[in-house]
Amino acid sequence: MTVSIAATHARGKFATDKIFGAAAAANKDVAQYGKAMVVNATIGAILDDNEALVCLPTVEKVYRSLPITEVINYAPIAGLPEFLDAATALAFADNRPDAYTEAVATSGGSGVLHHTIANYTELGDTLLTSDWYWGPYKVLCEDALRKLDTYTLFDENQNFNIKSFESKVTELLAKQNNLVTIINTPAHNPTGYSLADNEWDGVLEVAKAAAKDQSKRLVLLVDIAYLDYAGEKNECRAFMKKFSNLPDNILVILAFSMSKGYTMYGQRTGAMIGISQSKDVIKEFADINQFTSRATWSNINRGCMRLLSTIYNDKAILAQVEKERSEYYAMIRERSEIFVREAKAANLHMLPYIAGFFLTIPSNNPEAVCDKLHEDHIFAVPLAKGVRVAVCAVPSAKITGMAAKMAQAMAVVEK
Repeated sequence: MTVSIAATHARGKFATDKIFGAAAAANKDVAQYGKAMVVNATIGAILDDNEALVCLPTVEKVYRSLPITEVINYAPIAGLPEFLDAATALAFADNRPDAYTEAVATSGGSGVLHHTIANYTELGDTLLTSDWYWGPYKVLCEDALRKLDTYTLFDENQNFNIKSFESKVTELLAKQNNLVTIINTPAHNPTGYSLADNEWDGVLEVAKAAAKDQSKRLVLLVDIAYLDYAGEKNECRAFMKKFSNLPDNILVILAFSMSKGYTMYGQRTGAMIGISQSKDVIKEFADINQFTSRATWSNINRGCMRLLSTIYNDKAILAQVEKERSEYYAMIRERSEIFVREAKAANLHMLPYIAGFFLTIPSNNPEAVCDKLHEDHIFAVPLAKGVRVAVCAVPSAKITGMAAKMAQAMAVVEK
């Protein structure tokens, strides 16, 4: 008989991360056959054409120039005010909505998710996201004693499935008064899809219709982790202006992260940015989330917060960072275009890709497809309903031919 002394709600917890598992398998193959032979499409970080992890050069230069006291010292629980101003300004660019806003520093984008789940849902509530989603969403919900349900992301024309979204919102609000919906856009992980402006109009119409019942409270958590690799700066942020003049019982939260846009993955620095028509809701937002920060991690990485504020407040430095980032965006774009073009030629069905680090091929047996690809020294991530390819991490030379091999593997496995 297994002995346990854990609390009842904690018993049986065990996280297996398919992403890190696939990466470990790729690294083992590299050790045996050499890097040149192996295609490692598992890593959710930018690798250059030599497959070295990228740090934007100006970001590194500024970070190394910070006084040691700015790196090692404590920070305010809510975050450095200069960081919060910078994060908010950089998140919106020229698309700040006509609304009250406030920001609270978090431990990366995951910290935004944690606080939103903790403070805007009741114990036992169900959150909503699309059926293609980043796996830790479910882990975060379950650890907080909540559930995660999904709507169908794509309709029969491969557009955003507003009918499925509306149906699930209605279904869940019939059972509970609070509803948090996680929308990962633009450059969605794992598909690379971005909601179009008219699709955002549909989402907000559904939310506003539900909000007519004043007993209901809706939170739209917009995960913008890949925002800076989603296209032209203001074009891919234009949807944010739509968050103006929403009903008081709708709160929008942006999950801002320095992981991708500033290549500071492991420094775990982010911010939750609240948007509301109500001054009271925004004051409450700042108060309760700062409290939860104190109860969770105390304060976050001061050095990385100072890094962002330093970059933002020197327009020449900011321009150089944006230039360097745009070069890596173009590199990822080139890689994705090769894959998309070759997938079409090989009749390999992909989910709609607009931009970002990942693209996805649906499959009825993703584990077996990935295992078959190992025979060609290709490593990707098996999801519940498909295979994720990290185009951010694979050089163009190795992307070439990859789609055809995936089509072959699927033909064998799914025949």
